Amino acid sequence: MAKKDYTGLAKTIISDVGGPQNIDNLIHCITRLRFYLKDESAAKDQDLKATAGVIDVIKASGQYQVVIGNEVENVYDAVVQELGPAFAAKLDGGKDSTGEAATSQQAEQGPLSWINRLIGVITGSMTPVIGVIAAAGIIKGILALLTLPQLGALLDVKSTLYLTISAMADSAFFFLPILVGFSAARYMKGDPVITAVIGGVLTYPQIITWGTKFKTMFSIGGFDFQFLNYTYSIFPMILAAWFAKEIGGWLKKNLPSYLQMIFTPLITVLVVSALTLVITGPIIQGAANGIADFINWLVHSSGWLGGLVIGGFYQILVIFGLHWGVVPLVAQQISGSGESALNAIISGTMVSQGAAVLAVAIKSRKEDLKGLGFAAAISAFCGVTEPAIYGVNLRYRKVFISGLIGSAASGFITGLMHGNMFGFTGSLIGFSSFFDPKNPTQLTSFYAFLLSSVAAIVVSFLVTWFWGYNDKMVMSEKVEKKENPAKKGTVKA
Repeated sequence: MAKKDYTGLAKTIISDVGGPQNIDNLIHCITRLRFYLKDESAAKDQDLKATAGVIDVIKASGQYQVVIGNEVENVYDAVVQELGPAFAAKLDGGKDSTGEAATSQQAEQGPLSWINRLIGVITGSMTPVIGVIAAAGIIKGILALLTLPQLGALLDVKSTLYLTISAMADSAFFFLPILVGFSAARYMKGDPVITAVIGGVLTYPQIITWGTKFKTMFSIGGFDFQFLNYTYSIFPMILAAWFAKEIGGWLKKNLPSYLQMIFTPLITVLVVSALTLVITGPIIQGAANGIADFINWLVHSSGWLGGLVIGGFYQILVIFGLHWGVVPLVAQQISGSGESALNAIISGTMVSQGAAVLAVAIKSRKEDLKGLGFAAAISAFCGVTEPAIYGVNLRYRKVFISGLIGSAASGFITGLMHGNMFGFTGSLIGFSSFFDPKNPTQLTSFYAFLLSSVAAIVVSFLVTWFWGYNDKMVMSEKVEKKENPAKKGTVKA
């Protein structure tokens, strides 16, 4: 099959965001182009939203976000190619730019600006890693499934095949500091290789052995500084990447050029590794684990009520792009305790929005809407809901609300049964993430997944079918310029 050409779409997007001269920087996540514009008012919102291939436009976190869907990486590459080699060199690879080139939005001060920038750093550092840890989670879940006695224990947990495949899955989590460090350095315009070496220090076998035993490094005033185990960790490396960037930048400015090749990495690795092991690592890792454990406990303790509330409202975060702030938290939960009750509830919200758009696709006699609906449903069932939300559900507001009702029902069941997830990937494709690798015969979470998914599909589908959609309704324009995208789309009977 011939490869689809995205050049025309790229040219249109560049023109409608105000031309090359208005683009300070550009990154992308799983479904969105995230522009840092010099002047957002120069962008043609209405024209962009009406462009074939563009699902929606959102302004959030100091970014001008163009929602593309599953083809975002291809569109991103085409946009960068159109912007030319100079711009591509500035980006250094795509998902890595901070946009620190002083856009008007980033120049703003205040707590909200700092929060937006922090979320941007965490998002930019984690986005390139999400795919591999999601895949690793699926592999681990399938391995747990194959060891079930109910299925005849197709794999022995001590067999060479099991241990080899398990290593393939575990490596993504075990060496997470290296992956996150490399990704964060690219995002912050630091040195990815030097930062990856610092991540390697944290996952060095001897350091891990000492960390698991909390071996004392040294004592000051009766206070023991101990080694910790940083495998599976995220947040200490993000801060380490920032330190490495700042120290490396200072050294490049102050060291003679003939000394930089050796002494810049030497000093940076020594200083940042020591700082992380002694001070920042224990503080951040302790705080991150504490927050993750607390939220897990809170979700478990609240039971059906927490499931109902989180399930009913989570997909609203997706509208604003704020769900990316939850992603590292879920990853921290899974990497720390091996489970995430929060992610189990989130999984059902994806299924619900997929079922809602599926109802539209089946019920509608409009061929274009059918095609869009079926594609968006498949995407949602594979864990990406934005094509469904922006392509159909929000534009028929009642469809989106129908999905939220199904999500609430799904979350209620998950919370009531205290369901857990043991992997990162959610929705229907993530079924294997509900098998506990440590206790394969414990199937409570998998049963919770089955029942909550059925509830999500049935409730969302039926509510959409009988209340949320009919062909007499008029799809709202994508041109409404409102702060809250959840309010987009007036449905007319």
